[in-house]
Amino acid sequence: MSISWGTIKSLLIFFGPVLLPKLLSYYRSIRAAPANYNLKPIPLPPIFARNILILFLISTIFFLKTFLSRPENIFTLTKSRLQIPTDVLFTRLSSLRPLTALDDTLKHKLVPLESRLLYLQFGGEVVGSCLFCSSDDPTSYLYYALPDIITPHVFNLLILTFVTANKQTRGWRTPAVVSAITLGILDVYLVSTYNYQLNSRALRLSEIDFFFWNSRTYRYISLALLDAVFGLLLYLTGTNRAFVTPPASAQRVETVLRGLSSVKGKLNAVGVVKNTVLRDEGLRGRSNVYWGHEVRLTRESMEEEEVVKGINDALANRLDIKTLERDAEQYTRAIIEGSMPEGKGGNKKND
Repeated sequence: MSISWGTIKSLLIFFGPVLLPKLLSYYRSIRAAPANYNLKPIPLPPIFARNILILFLISTIFFLKTFLSRPENIFTLTKSRLQIPTDVLFTRLSSLRPLTALDDTLKHKLVPLESRLLYLQFGGEVVGSCLFCSSDDPTSYLYYALPDIITPHVFNLLILTFVTANKQTRGWRTPAVVSAITLGILDVYLVSTYNYQLNSRALRLSEIDFFFWNSRTYRYISLALLDAVFGLLLYLTGTNRAFVTPPASAQRVETVLRGLSSVKGKLNAVGVVKNTVLRDEGLRGRSNVYWGHEVRLTRESMEEEEVVKGINDALANRLDIKTLERDAEQYTRAIIEGSMPEGKGGNKKND
C-alpha cells in the first residue's frame, strides 16, 4: 500500500488553504500567548479531563482492534501462493480448522485469478458475502465494502464532535472535524484507486501485497493516533500550556483598571491610617518612640566592625557605587516630582 506523490500534492492543494492558516495561528499562539499575557499552567478542568479520558479509551479500542480482531487471510494461514489450485488451497485450510459456510462460498468464487486479486483488495467477507458483486464489475465490491470502510470514520467523527461540543473545547471543533473527514476521504480514495492487478505478477507469497489487511491496520492506527493527538491538544489547552486564547482588549483594560483601583484603595487606606496616627497625640508619640528605637538599632548594628567590613567588601566587589548613586537619585527625583502639584518642583533646573 503506497501513496503517490501526485496524490499527496492533490491533497495538499485541496486541504492546504483550510489547514495552513490554522497551523500558523496555533504556532503564533504557542510562542506569543504565555509570554505576552503572563499565563501560567493551571490544573486540568473537569470537562477537559472527561473529554481526554473519552479520547484515550476510544484510541485504545482502535489500537487493540488493529491486532485482536484481525480478519483471517487464507493465503497466509495456509502459506500458499496466489496461483495455487483452489482444491489444494481449501484442502490445506480444512486441515487447519473446520470449513465454514463462507469458506464454501469462497471455494467457488476464488477459482478465477481476478476474484483472488479482488479478495486481496477487499477481504474474504466482502468477496464471499456480496450477492450482487461480480469480478466483471470490480466497483461493485467497492460499493459493498464502503459501509465497513466509513463506519469507524463516522464513529470517530461523532466522538470528536462530542468532545469539542462544550464552550471550553469548541475552538478545536473545526480542526477535529476537518481532520476526521480528511482521513475518511483519504481512506476511501486509496481503496478505490488501488491497482489490484499488481498482484497478478506475484509468484511467491512474500511478493503479494495484502492490501486489505494492511489498509485495515493503517486505518485503525491512524484513527487511534488522531484521537491521541487531539487528546494531547486538549490537555495543553486545558492547562494553559499552549494554544491559549488571549483575552480581548476590553477585558485586559478592565483587568488593569481593576488592579489600579485596588492599589488606589490600599493607598487611601494607608493615608487614612497615617493621618490618624499624626493627629492623635498618643499614637504620634508611640510612633516617634518606635522609629527612634529602630534608628538607634540600625545605627548600632551598622557601627559593628564585622558589619562594616562585610558591607565594604560587598560594595567593592559587586556594586558600582556611581551607578547605584545615580539610580537612587533618579528614583528619588521621580517620586518627589510625581508627588508634588504641577508647577512646584517640576523643573529640574531649580533642584
